[in-house]
Amino acid sequence: MNKLKDKVFLVGAGPGDTGLLTLRAVEVLNLADVIIYDALVNPAVLNYAKTGAQIIPAGKTIDEINSLILKHIVEGKTVVRLINGDPFTFGRGEEEALFLAKNNIPFEIIPGISSLQAAPAYAGIPVTYGLNNNVLILASDLVSSENNPSALDFSNFANVQGTKVFLTENTKINQIVNDLLKGGMLSETPVAIIQSGTLENQKTLTGTLSTIADIVKENGINPPIVMVIGEVVKLREKLNWFETRPLFGQRIVITRAKNQSANLKNLLKERGADVLEVPTIKIVPPENKEDLIDALLGLNEYDWIVFTSPNGVTAFFEHFFKQFEDIRDVGGTRIAAIGIGTAEKLKEYHLKVDLMPEESLAANIAKVFAEYHSIENLRICLIRAEVSNQELPKALEELGAIVDDIACYRTLAETEDTNGDANRLMNEGADWILFTSGSTVENFHIRFKLPELLKKFKNIKLAAIGPETAKIIEKFGLKPTVVSPVHNVNGLVDAIQEYILKSR
Repeated sequence: MNKLKDKVFLVGAGPGDTGLLTLRAVEVLNLADVIIYDALVNPAVLNYAKTGAQIIPAGKTIDEINSLILKHIVEGKTVVRLINGDPFTFGRGEEEALFLAKNNIPFEIIPGISSLQAAPAYAGIPVTYGLNNNVLILASDLVSSENNPSALDFSNFANVQGTKVFLTENTKINQIVNDLLKGGMLSETPVAIIQSGTLENQKTLTGTLSTIADIVKENGINPPIVMVIGEVVKLREKLNWFETRPLFGQRIVITRAKNQSANLKNLLKERGADVLEVPTIKIVPPENKEDLIDALLGLNEYDWIVFTSPNGVTAFFEHFFKQFEDIRDVGGTRIAAIGIGTAEKLKEYHLKVDLMPEESLAANIAKVFAEYHSIENLRICLIRAEVSNQELPKALEELGAIVDDIACYRTLAETEDTNGDANRLMNEGADWILFTSGSTVENFHIRFKLPELLKKFKNIKLAAIGPETAKIIEKFGLKPTVVSPVHNVNGLVDAIQEYILKSR
């Protein structure tokens, strides 16, 4: 790739959904030394910045923004100017581009999807429809400058056939409606108001020119808003795909360690949930590594290796491959995986799982072993967290097994709020909090005082990945609404969805 120093990229951040970023936008975000971003840009977009990049909120005026760009470009840095929506569609990127051209600063425009296009699509409203609706008017009363006063008169649009899409605020709806009615538009013309288009908290209201102002007042709506006017609004009844997903309207908090939450987050978002990432634990090596090292060197002496969680599998093989180069050095020992998630993680290493107790209760695990064959005098290597419940090794020992309880990782409390989601939870609440292990429950309680949080937000429901996690919740005098019968993240999401659908 060519050197990018001394170049400015004016990048469209899209309407909000990070999945709508262009590949080129992601590419330059990964390369930028400095990112100057608009206030309306979804903070999740900034996750594509490289480590160490300087991330700066843009100023409020064009002069402030241009001064910021100039300051960093003269230092020889690659600068990304991240603009909400599309830079050249009411994004004022043209003013910044003209400044760069005037000062002979190389630049590149990377278009983004405008909310004027994306919000109606996510609301199930095509802005054009067939040959009878082939005129589209895009307008905004949000962009103002000395040459473009904000007090616009939209009455001239009234008699133009086709769809009219406005980027506006709730305080301007009355003006737009009155202008169009004054210009002769029929009062029964369909209207849609879309808030937070393409995001999981998207809200859409529909009415007519004569009713929409009252509907907005009754239901509440926050700017910025996309307003669609025309017969195409009627198609929403058949084409509303985004807001009909099974978990749409549900704010769900996930508490897994940040480096392990991607799969769960994606599952929830695909089904429409508004996901808050509030990791309560981080996975670090055990304080005492000697027992683990001894176990690794003596793997062939064990009859069974028992993995109790996906975390244990990951941590174990991180240490294993520091000692050995070949997966065959695991030897001929049999492998047991507690739970489907643990078994799936082992299969990533192309290891056959000989025994898989789905229940994570100690008594049930011991029963499954006993039914498989006698474990009397057999040596079992139990791979799990540093601080764990002692019921499982005790239950196995009662069957005559010789158990080495080996810690291959430990969990520490996570207290950082890098994405602001913990603050959103404390201020706004949620519908669900998901717990995937006992340690996530305990560390969440240390940070947020779980019973007190549930008193503050009475609609919050708790979900546990299995009975062991549920037991820790119950330790605080609480009862989970959902305990997943299948002890992995897919099962947990399915169980929540089933509960919600039955409750409707």
